[in-house]
Amino acid sequence: MTDVTPDNPISQEEIFGPVLMVFSWNNEDDMIELANGTEFGLGGSVYTQDPAVAARIAAKLDAGAISINQPTMASKAIPFGGIKASGYGREMGYSGIREFTNEKFINSALINMDDVYGSFKK
Repeated sequence: MTDVTPDNPISQEEIFGPVLMVFSWNNEDDMIELANGTEFGLGGSVYTQDPAVAARIAAKLDAGAISINQPTMASKAIPFGGIKASGYGREMGYSGIREFTNEKFINSALINMDDVYGSFKK
């Protein structure tokens, strides 16, 4: 889709399918504002021949996954998930496994840990 403007409803949707919208902008800041100007943040891609530009833009984009010079992808080895209205938490990878665990932190003063763990040492 070409000539899409930010006020076009399609630019504010999270589209799942083979759809590409083409936007134009005047400078990098305008482009980042345009990309972040939606309530969604699942994934995105940055295409450029300059690695420094790619890293700078990727760091500024509000999305759970950013790919550089390739489509956003999923793999069982890396965490995947969105931000904003695109979801909460991660699936796959180490971060995904942690979503299914409960962690407990106990903080207290004046506890002799030998009294707590002493019976386990035998």
